[in-house]
Amino acid sequence: MSDAYRTTIQTGTGTLDRAERFDAALRQHMLQVYNYMASGVLLSGIVAMLVASNQTAMAVIFGTPLKWVVMLAPLAFILVLSFGLHKLSDGATQALFWLFCAVMGLSMASIFVVFTGASIARVFFITAATFGAMSLYGYTTKRDLSGFGSFLLMGLIGLMIAGLVNIFLQSSMLQFAISAIGVLVFVGLTAYDTQRIKAEFLEGYEPEILHKAKIMGALSLYLNFVNIFMMLMNLFGQRDE
Repeated sequence: MSDAYRTTIQTGTGTLDRAERFDAALRQHMLQVYNYMASGVLLSGIVAMLVASNQTAMAVIFGTPLKWVVMLAPLAFILVLSFGLHKLSDGATQALFWLFCAVMGLSMASIFVVFTGASIARVFFITAATFGAMSLYGYTTKRDLSGFGSFLLMGLIGLMIAGLVNIFLQSSMLQFAISAIGVLVFVGLTAYDTQRIKAEFLEGYEPEILHKAKIMGALSLYLNFVNIFMMLMNLFGQRDE
């Protein structure tokens, strides 16, 4: 690092150079993204468990056409957040994120009915370990992962098409393939999105825009985490007979 770049300032606790202050700000930004993401996962889990423990709620949601609303509502939230981000206020963006996580919890309630609690806990910790390792890789690697973005996006589109087809085919083999490939795609997206979130901070934004970027970054990581969990449940979850 050149002497010209090492511009120093005096603080109450000593002297910190510009690079150290920037690194501290980046770490704080990423920590806030992870906090939003983890809080979203926690909210979804709480909602899912509460709904799963209430037979009346389960009958209303999954025994009526309301189930389609619950299943499609998260997509509507994602579209609003993605395409209407610049028109939304900071508070509205955050509120939509929490609502999205709550609705996702509704759609995930069936997991606690279909699978045993032990297998849910086991797969959750496997998901957390895998997610953490790949996100750490995305944050620390010097390798540019942007080239994988289009490849992973094509894989994601392929998974969505295959999933729609399997609604009609109801093929267990196709479902297994979707889940196995899906784990690889979303694990890759975890590293890619982490590096992208870091790169967005390096570009610099106004404070309000930067806060919205934290929410959208948390949303991306949340989706990766939940999808890895769902795919692994399909592969390794033990059904409650």
